[in-house]
Amino acid sequence: MNLRIPGPTPCPDDVLEAVGAPMMNHRGPEFAAIVRRVTDGLNRVFGVSGDVLTLTASGTGGLEAAVVNALSPGDRVLAVTIGVFGERLAAIAEAYGARVERYEVEWGDAADPDEVARRLDADPSVKAVLVTHNETSTGVTNPLQAIAAVVRARGPLLIVDGVSSVGSIPCAAERWGVDVLVSGSQKGWMVPPGLAFLWLGERAWAANAEASMPRFYLDAARARDSLASGQTPWTPAIPIFYGLDKAFEAIRAEGIEGVYGRHAEVARYTRERVRALGLELFARDERFASDTVTAVRWPEGVDGPAIARRARDEHGVILGGGQQSLRGRIFRVGHLGHFTRADVAAALDVVERLLP
Repeated sequence: MNLRIPGPTPCPDDVLEAVGAPMMNHRGPEFAAIVRRVTDGLNRVFGVSGDVLTLTASGTGGLEAAVVNALSPGDRVLAVTIGVFGERLAAIAEAYGARVERYEVEWGDAADPDEVARRLDADPSVKAVLVTHNETSTGVTNPLQAIAAVVRARGPLLIVDGVSSVGSIPCAAERWGVDVLVSGSQKGWMVPPGLAFLWLGERAWAANAEASMPRFYLDAARARDSLASGQTPWTPAIPIFYGLDKAFEAIRAEGIEGVYGRHAEVARYTRERVRALGLELFARDERFASDTVTAVRWPEGVDGPAIARRARDEHGVILGGGQQSLRGRIFRVGHLGHFTRADVAAALDVVERLLP
């Protein structure tokens, strides 16, 4: 099977073998050593000085943790939404009582940092800005560094969904001025779903001390206090820790710059191949086309879902489909985590064969 969706992503054989190892005492010294190694690896990839916290949750659980640990009900929030997952982050904040203003960008485009600045200047009471770094529903990557610069200059917290970016494309949280950053194990980390990674900077920890949104299982302060003794506050997904510990061996061997380079090179190949097939990228400006997932418009008059079903049933190629209003209009090719150019080429060969 050639799994070409943007998550869950394929896992190396040695990671899957590690995931199947026997259980151990999650309060014992052996697991504490794994927790420390995993945390050190996360800190290096996130590029941060404070510890990244690991929660047993999906990426969405990590996003919820980001919101409830930094904000209070009634806080003014600017949500930058360029697709399904930007809207999800906004909806989480609303569910906990934040007063959310949306800066909605047409799907297929990236957010404009100047428009973020204009909206913040118009409302100095905004407490936080929510941004999805890499929007997998549209195959677009926001110019996060530029957005972070205008947000930091005006004072609000910057809470970033990096679920499908961190570990695959550069995201220098501290250097860029991000305050809260989230990722998830099933994306570029090459392990199964089950872990969410949450980092809070100094300003976010200061906000956490006053934040009053309800939280218990997702309480970052509890996770931070438990980490000091090599533990998690609640029973962790032990097998996923095993897998991540093994995955970091491959990340260290390739080097994080090598990881970024591989993603960028295969993404360029994918976009060139798509154009050679006479197909149109969904990202309107290729400067912002994602290096982890390429979204492609199905041609007019073509039954795209039928082609995707044939690719799956006849050739074992699993393409990502469009979500919500894009259902049936686009397909998505994931190229993040554990993959090679040959994997993507084989999938596109099948698309070429099945197109009329």
